Amino acid sequence: MLPIITVVAGPVGCGKTTWISQQLALREKIRVKDENVLYFSPGTGTVPIDQTRIAAQFPTVKVFSDAQETEFVNQLASSDAVYIELGFYLELSTVAQVLNNLPYRAIAILPPHLKDSEWHSWTNEIIQGADAQTSFAQAQFWRASSTGEVIEENSLEEFWYEIAHNAYGTVTRAKGIFNVDDGRYLYADFTAGITKSEFIELNLPRHLEGRPQRFSGLEIFIEGLDEVNLRQTLQDCCLSESAILYYQEQAKQLVTEEIQA
Repeated sequence: MLPIITVVAGPVGCGKTTWISQQLALREKIRVKDENVLYFSPGTGTVPIDQTRIAAQFPTVKVFSDAQETEFVNQLASSDAVYIELGFYLELSTVAQVLNNLPYRAIAILPPHLKDSEWHSWTNEIIQGADAQTSFAQAQFWRASSTGEVIEENSLEEFWYEIAHNAYGTVTRAKGIFNVDDGRYLYADFTAGITKSEFIELNLPRHLEGRPQRFSGLEIFIEGLDEVNLRQTLQDCCLSESAILYYQEQAKQLVTEEIQA
């Protein structure tokens, strides 16, 4: 029996990952024992923000990176449900290459103002998403990995405020995952005109032993990018080895005090 394969596509910032998260949450509520659910978002390379978020939020879902595409394809036949998220920067034909002509349900998450787009002709079903901007003059997609780095939380908040207020160029969409000084793992999110800058703690244990090896990084869709200053500010936010150890000891002490209280 073939799995139910759902492919989700749409413009930047319209809510593709949010919609998939909602579907996974619904499945979790009515979950059949040992149900095998897969998630794959191709083309994210070394900055797998959505995969990391989904894996933290839904630990029973099998999440695949670009390097695991073959393994993903091999597990399709034994799965119960499959979700594939196509970034706006990918050709819609990408999914046919991945699935090798397996049937799938094509879902387009589209802003209400968008008419007669490539997604309209591709999809089986349109779901109204956030009213995100879809006209870009010379915007570019910029990614950076910061795996192994720890950021002081106040510095991260200032950095994200600057991003949201166009200090490094006009930002349409920005999201990232960061290790902060008290060991928490934060997801940062911003969509111009739709969401305010916000941080969500991912449901993973605090890392309080040296440099974390779990992924961190950010991606930005931006016009007029000042890459030199953006990279430098990100680097300036990262803590030294001694500072990481200092903050981790402080966090351990607070955790001990909370347990004893």
